[in-house]
Amino acid sequence: MQRQSEARLGPLLLLLLLPLAWGKGPSPPRAAEELQVSNRLAGQAARVALHYLNYRLGSPSALRALGQVRKATLKTIPGIGHKYYLQFTTEDYKSSLNVGTCLATVFYLKRKPRPAVNINCTYTKDQKQIREDDYSFYKKMRQQTKPIIGNDIPDSYGNIEPALEPAWALAVAGSSYLMWEKSTENLGYFMAQVKNVKQWITKDDSIDFDYSVVLHEIPTQEMISCHLRVIWTPGHPLKVKYFCLSENQWSESEEGSGTESGSTNGIFNEKEAHF
Repeated sequence: MQRQSEARLGPLLLLLLLPLAWGKGPSPPRAAEELQVSNRLAGQAARVALHYLNYRLGSPSALRALGQVRKATLKTIPGIGHKYYLQFTTEDYKSSLNVGTCLATVFYLKRKPRPAVNINCTYTKDQKQIREDDYSFYKKMRQQTKPIIGNDIPDSYGNIEPALEPAWALAVAGSSYLMWEKSTENLGYFMAQVKNVKQWITKDDSIDFDYSVVLHEIPTQEMISCHLRVIWTPGHPLKVKYFCLSENQWSESEEGSGTESGSTNGIFNEKEAHF
């Protein structure tokens, strides 16, 4: 009889002790919350995913901008952070034409300085044409005997000189690294303007640019000035080093980094795998 009583008490004690154990450790995840597609934080998270994508692809000819958020879900993990599950369309950065749909997760961790991103996209743009455009720009820059120098891109009327468009696009790709790194759940960034650009003539296979860029911070509407150094070779990760006046310190990307803070698995068009 005593053993039977002890056997009955076992499950009861477990039920009593479970709440105490939960109180000491992390709380269980809360149910996912469906967000309106117009929700500002959903759009912000989608842009963070695209900042990461544009940086990791490292192609001035393959830049994407956000089209429309189609679906957004938020999961809160107490003590750890907020995770967004997103589906959205994308547009070509230059032409604004639709170039495919993305599925992404963006995880804002309380103890990590930048969001962790995982993104998979379809791509309707011709991949061969992208590679040819990248190489054409690269070849032209390698043949320069005098460095390219420019100011105020775009100008006060929103115009960009055709000769400076590739250098501006490379600034967008490089700025995507710092915009991804600086983004938080409540603060987002756009590159508003390249104040000046200067090319460095190099002896190795890379092309090297110095930029002064202005970032538009949302929703504070602050304009943040940053100095950006971008080193690029087609088909290789961008090397980015930046300094923002508001932070008073240099930050630098690591070549081949990103596996710890995200991934871009499955960037593809309908016919060929891109990665």
